[in-house]
This record gives sequence, C-alpha cells and structure tokens, in this order.
Amino acid sequence: MLACSTESDGSSPLKKMRVSKAHMNAPLTTVIPPPAPVLLPIEGETEFFPVRRVYCVGRNYADHAIEMGHDPTREPPFFFQKNPDNLLVSSDFPYPALSSDVHHEVELVVALRSGGVNIPVEQALDCVYGYGVGIDFTRRDLQGEAKKLGRPWEIGKAFDHSAPVSALAPATRVGHPDKGGIWLMRNGEAAQRGDLSQMIWKVPEIITELSKLFTLAPGDIIMTGTPAGVGPVARGDRISCAVDGVANLVLNVV
Repeated sequence: MLACSTESDGSSPLKKMRVSKAHMNAPLTTVIPPPAPVLLPIEGETEFFPVRRVYCVGRNYADHAIEMGHDPTREPPFFFQKNPDNLLVSSDFPYPALSSDVHHEVELVVALRSGGVNIPVEQALDCVYGYGVGIDFTRRDLQGEAKKLGRPWEIGKAFDHSAPVSALAPATRVGHPDKGGIWLMRNGEAAQRGDLSQMIWKVPEIITELSKLFTLAPGDIIMTGTPAGVGPVARGDRISCAVDGVANLVLNVV
C-alpha cells in the first residue's frame, strides 16, 4: 500500500524513457516545444499550484442526480476527467463552438499536495493542499448525443475553457470544509444553491475511491460534483459562484 506519497510518477516522464547511448550524454532537446505548465494561482501568494490531472465526480449530490433523471440510491457517483489545459483562470468564458445548450455546474475543487494508491480514508485529507471553487461547464446537447450512442463524454465535458477554477485557498487557512454553502448566481439571480454536507461521497471518500482506480499524485485536482439547479448560460451573462468561507469566482460569458 502506498499512501500520500509526495513523489509523482507522472512528473518526469522523460526520466523513464529508454534512450540510446548517443542520447545519454547529449543535452535534452525536444523536436517541438514542450507544453506550457498549467498553473493555478494561490490566494494571497506569489507562488502557483502546478496541475497534473483534473478528475471530476458525477452525480455526487442526490438532488442533482434526481434532476438529471437518475436514482442516487441505486447509482453511486462515478469519475471522469477533463484535461489540464481545459482550466480557465481568466474572467471571460468564451461560449464554445458546436453547442447551443451550455450548462453551468458549480463545484468544490480539491487540490492534492501528495498522492498514492489505495489511500485509507482516514489518511486522505493529509493529501490535500487546498480548496477552490470551479465550474464544470457542459455542452449538454453534445453530452446527450454521446449518452444516447453509448460513447464517452469528452465532447460534452472536456472542451477548451470548460473548467474555470478560482485561486486556491490552502487548507492551512481554511481547514477541510465538509459543510457550508455552495452556490451560483446568473445575472444576479440565484441558480444553484446547496451545502457541502449534501455530498454523497465526502472529500476523504472521493480521494480513497479515486486512488483505487488511479495513482494519485501531487498536482492533481478533483472537481467534487454539483448540487441541483444546473442550467444554460448565454453570451452576455455574468456568472458568480462561491463556496462560502473558501473561495469565489466571477465570470463573463463572451
């Protein structure tokens, strides 16, 4: 069992590559420029949080599962992923192409400082660096088509700028919130309002369940699911959301 390791198997893939003798002593070069790192700001700090992977939890609030036509007593939460470069730290959300039904889903975001596999639930919070608030924007029409065809959801979930996330608040400042308001307003009107206590899987359980399926590592973030009230956005909308006492985020849909 490996729990809460600060070493990341995914941080230095080039170290694991099999190379020829000619490469052994040569300067490290790449045939194309390496991708820029994806960084999240930290509230009140000049340092940044580097993002490795973005995990998401589906149907983790019973009222949202019901509004989407599912029975939370029979269908447990599940996981999917967005791409790190889907994260948006700008105040403008560009309305995506090929969709006319983009929905907001406000979520508590968890940032991991360490990871591992098969992490015991009682040790899970030791892996957490901090928390934020984010929006899992969803091209609902494209997601619906994928569902009907039994296909993966990437076209509905993992598109450019689909995961705006606030500056992170370190757990050393805000603790580990397990209750408190989570909400989203559209043009000054309440759209989503819930409480972290309504999550089916709490943060420690999410980390434990994820670590059974994937090796978690420093830099992973987890979007923990959304309460009821998801709905469409349109160009010109102003979206504000927060996890009370943790973080807030304001966006313009352009």
